[in-house]
Amino acid sequence: QVQLVESGGGLVQAGDSLRLSCAASVRTSIGNAMAWFRQAPGKEREVVSAINWSGLTTAYADSVKGRFTISRDNAKNTVYLQMNSLKPEDTAVYYCASKPSGLTSPTRNQNDYHYWGQGTQVTVSS
Repeated sequence: QVQLVESGGGLVQAGDSLRLSCAASVRTSIGNAMAWFRQAPGKEREVVSAINWSGLTTAYADSVKGRFTISRDNAKNTVYLQMNSLKPEDTAVYYCASKPSGLTSPTRNQNDYHYWGQGTQVTVSS
């Protein structure tokens, strides 16, 4: 069982930056893709970004391309989401998710991810 714990959320102003972290309870360097999703009030959960196990392949939602960067440090069992130029529409609860071991493709479908963190709130004021 993989446990994921997110951190780094908070209240910021438009244009500011935040870095989210997701710490896994077991080694992530065993061949699993991971991703960040977000859910705003009254909206469905959507993918933000995904990364394969090596970190060499990434995917982003169009709304965050050029502003967010996903990365991972398998030695620390941690995935990061660097968020720059934040906008009020980025306000949401951000969730970290992991595929089971061996599933390495960074897909965008939340049903592909079996393990989820509890979420961290990001609020961007205008």
